[in-house]
Amino acid sequence: MPASGTSRASAPLPAPDTRFDRRLAEILDYATEVFAEKGYEGASMRDLSRLSGISLAGLYYYFASKEKLLYFIQHHTFSTIIARLRERLAGSDDPETRIRIFVHNHVDYSVTRQKAMKVLSHEDDVLKNSYGTELAAIKRQYYHICVGLVDELAQAEKLKTLRSDASGISRRTAVMGLFGMMNWLYTWYKPGVDSGAEVLAREISDIFLRGIRGDSGIASPGRADRRRAQIKTASPRQSERKKRS
Repeated sequence: MPASGTSRASAPLPAPDTRFDRRLAEILDYATEVFAEKGYEGASMRDLSRLSGISLAGLYYYFASKEKLLYFIQHHTFSTIIARLRERLAGSDDPETRIRIFVHNHVDYSVTRQKAMKVLSHEDDVLKNSYGTELAAIKRQYYHICVGLVDELAQAEKLKTLRSDASGISRRTAVMGLFGMMNWLYTWYKPGVDSGAEVLAREISDIFLRGIRGDSGIASPGRADRRRAQIKTASPRQSERKKRS
């Protein structure tokens, strides 16, 4: 059903405070699982009904279409990542630490919500209507936050490696390369085999920072330890991580 025929939701899914909201969040979790397994085109509302145990009539009461389900999953995922990022960034004004916080925030979500990240990546360009336009705007916002953090570091350290001409690395190439490292974690990350989010984020940050600095300019152990402490301090409380994301 086209977006014009459904009631739009211009804000993220509300926190599950009421029975209606909790059921909404529950359906989204099941829908994420179905889309991750079968893909958007291969999945159906009937598949969702079988997995969730909710009747088709019950599903359509909450979501008028499969399209709207995908919109909510993607909107909620991006909105959650950005909201957590802003909260964590408020804890530091050091340019390198802020980049490390950005990476940690993304990696932390990716390894705990692998199916959501799979749906986000695989169904990136499915929605072409006004839903797609809104999601594209959120993605641009997230991209520009990262560009801004890289600019902060470049200005603070007067990096000569980041240039707009052929003699250096473009900011776009650097930022998209960073997203490339982070966005595909869901394809290979295995809990219990690979390191946790904190270690992965540190390693990815180190690779990225070495690249844009053009040398091995990683912070000294003492300074790196202080930065890791800042990142932990800036992170939301452990209890927040237990909430449905």
